[in-house]
Amino acid sequence: MAALYACTKCHQRFPFEALSQGQQLCKECRIAHPVVKCTYCRTEYQQESKTNTICKKCAQNVQLYGTPKPCQYCNIIAAFIGNKCQRCTNSEKKYGPPYSCEQCKQQCAFDRKDDRKKVDGKLLCWLCTLSYKRVLQKTKEQRKHLSSSSRSGHQEKEQYSRLSGGGHYNSQKTLSTSSIQNEIPKKKSKFESITTNGDSFSPDLALDSPGTDHFVIIAQLKEEVATLKKMLHQKDQMILEKEKKITELKADFQYQESQMRAKMNQMEKTHKEVTEQLQAKNRELLKQAAALSKSKKSEKSGAITSP
Repeated sequence: MAALYACTKCHQRFPFEALSQGQQLCKECRIAHPVVKCTYCRTEYQQESKTNTICKKCAQNVQLYGTPKPCQYCNIIAAFIGNKCQRCTNSEKKYGPPYSCEQCKQQCAFDRKDDRKKVDGKLLCWLCTLSYKRVLQKTKEQRKHLSSSSRSGHQEKEQYSRLSGGGHYNSQKTLSTSSIQNEIPKKKSKFESITTNGDSFSPDLALDSPGTDHFVIIAQLKEEVATLKKMLHQKDQMILEKEKKITELKADFQYQESQMRAKMNQMEKTHKEVTEQLQAKNRELLKQAAALSKSKKSEKSGAITSP
């Protein structure tokens, strides 16, 4: 009796072939809980429900730090603390400042100083590395499927030739083999024309045209995002310069206004002092005039009484 193994999700027992290679899940659990990408950090995780679009780690960070911002290096929306995501922060501490990715052209590829860790000899960022490995895996699966199907086809032809043994089939066989031989150089020339073009990563990717097309579209979109980000940065700089100029003009206006007010207060104070001096002088003159008029009256009264 074949051994049974437990599913890591539902804990039911199945044959080893019925479970997935990585997480040992049965078919029903794989359908109910598919592996998806997190909306924020873009890592793959097993989805618990359809409404859950972020991984557990990002969910905890959202509760602690709030909604993340785009990382200033890789542009992934996973910067919970500061302007950089945790992946770029750790890589920068370990490998130094980032370099330009040879695929997406963003400043988010970290040089590990080891050519064996490079992807096909190219310095790629984390997202481009994952896309490249995914395309390679898909290409290997397609190659494996093609080789198995061709092997089964050859076995069926040999079995049919042994059973039939007729000359008519032998002539058809020679025709089919010649047509296959004619077809091989066509495929080979097509393969070489694809590999001579510099758009693909390696000859392995040429067999997977849908994957490479998808990869090129992603790269083009990343370039457009980088261009728009650069334009946005330039606009932000212009806005900052204008705000700085407005602030300087406001400060100059406030300084001139304060100087004008001080000057007006000084003029008002001087005017008040001059007015008080004039009023005091006027009172003094009035007193003198009153004293003179009084002395004149006394002199006139004495002159009248003297005869």
